[in-house]
Amino acid sequence: MQRILGHMRKAINEFDMIQNGDRICVGVSGGKDSLVLLVGLSRLRSFIGIDFEVVGVTIDPGFGGVVGDYSPVEEMCRKQNIEYHVVPTQIGEIVFDIRKESNPCSLCAHLRRGALQDAALQFNCNKLALGHNMDDTVETFFMNLFNEGRIGCFSPVTFLETKNIYMIRPLVMAPEKEVRRAAKRAELPVIKSKCPADGHTNRQSTKEFLIERERTDHGFRERMFGAIRRGDIDGWGGKSFKK
Repeated sequence: MQRILGHMRKAINEFDMIQNGDRICVGVSGGKDSLVLLVGLSRLRSFIGIDFEVVGVTIDPGFGGVVGDYSPVEEMCRKQNIEYHVVPTQIGEIVFDIRKESNPCSLCAHLRRGALQDAALQFNCNKLALGHNMDDTVETFFMNLFNEGRIGCFSPVTFLETKNIYMIRPLVMAPEKEVRRAAKRAELPVIKSKCPADGHTNRQSTKEFLIERERTDHGFRERMFGAIRRGDIDGWGGKSFKK
C-alpha cells in the first residue's frame, strides 16, 4: 500500500486535489480501485498535512432486482473507523429491464455518477473522489480516439457547476497492476460486479487492445500517459506540464 500512497500523494499535490476542511465522498463500487482509494485516502489523512474527512458511499444498482450485499465493505469500514453509506437505486432495472439498452455502459455510468453526486451533497461533502487509475486514463483516451474520433480524456479535477462540488481522481498516477497488488496484500474485501455486461464492454475491448500492444511494445501505456500529460489534454498538465 505504501507505493499506492506515494502515487496518491503525488497526484493530490500535482493537481491541488484536496484542501483543508474538505469532506470527500468516495464512490465505492466494491471493486479493487474504489476500495484502495477509500483506504488510501483514510490512511493519507494521518501524514499528508491536510485536514480533511472521508466518507465512503456505495450506489447499489440493484442488478436483477436484487439488493447488493456490501456487508464485507461495511465491516472493513467499521474496523477502520471510516464513515460508510449504501444508497439503494433502481439503475439496473432502468438500464437493462425498462430501457433494454444494447450498449448499457454509457447510460449506467451516467445514472450512477448522478446518484453519487446527489449522495455527496446528501452527506455534506464538497468533493467526490472516483477510483480511476493510470490505465483507465489511457483507455479512456483511446476510446475517445477510436470511437469518437476526438482527442480527449476525463480530467483529474473537474468542477461540477450544477452541483457546486469538485470531482477528483487521486489514483490516476497509480498503474492498475499496483492497485491490484495493493488490494490483494491488504486483503481488501473486493466484491465482484453483478452487472450483466461485465467483461463484455467497449472498455474491456480497449483494455485488451492495450494489453496486447504492451506485450509487443513494453512501456507503450506509460508513454501514452506521458503524452497526455505533456500535451496538457483536459487539464492533465498539472503543475509539471501546464501550458
